[in-house]
Amino acid sequence: MSTNKLGSQLVDMKQVNQDLMDLFTNVVWVEEYELKQSPFHALTVKEVHTIYVISMYEEKTASQVAKAVHLSPSAMTTAIDRLVDKGYVERRRSKEDRRVVKLGLTHQGRVLYRAHQQFHYKVAKALIDDMSGEEALAMERAVHNLQTYLKALIES
Repeated sequence: MSTNKLGSQLVDMKQVNQDLMDLFTNVVWVEEYELKQSPFHALTVKEVHTIYVISMYEEKTASQVAKAVHLSPSAMTTAIDRLVDKGYVERRRSKEDRRVVKLGLTHQGRVLYRAHQQFHYKVAKALIDDMSGEEALAMERAVHNLQTYLKALIES
C-alpha cells in the first residue's frame, strides 16, 4: 500500500488517487447527463464551458477565451460562430477601439451561465457538506493545491 504520513495520520495515496480519478469521471458524466436533461440540451459541455469563460461580468476577446479553453484561434472562431448561431453569444465592437471585437453573453447565455454556476456550486457544497470547519478549510486548501498544480502543468 502506498501511504504518506501526514501528522499522526497515514494517508492511503492509492485510494486517494483512485477516488480522484472516479470523482473527475463522475463529475464529467453527471455534468453531461444534467445538460442533456436541461433546456440547454442542444449544447455540448465544451460549449457550456466556453460560455462560462466568456463570463457574465466582462467582455473578452476570442483569443482570451481560446487560451482559457485551450483551443486554437481557428477552432475558437468556429466554436464562437456556433454559439452566436445558437443565440448564446454575441460579438460586440470595443468602445475603446472599434477594431477590437469582444465577446459577450446574450440573455440566454446569461441564464445558462447562472445555471452552470449553480450546478458547480451544488457539487462544491456536497464536497464539504458534513465537514467540520477545520475539515472544510483543509479541503479548501487541498482544492487550491490541486488547482495550483494543474495550472503549473498547463503553463509548462
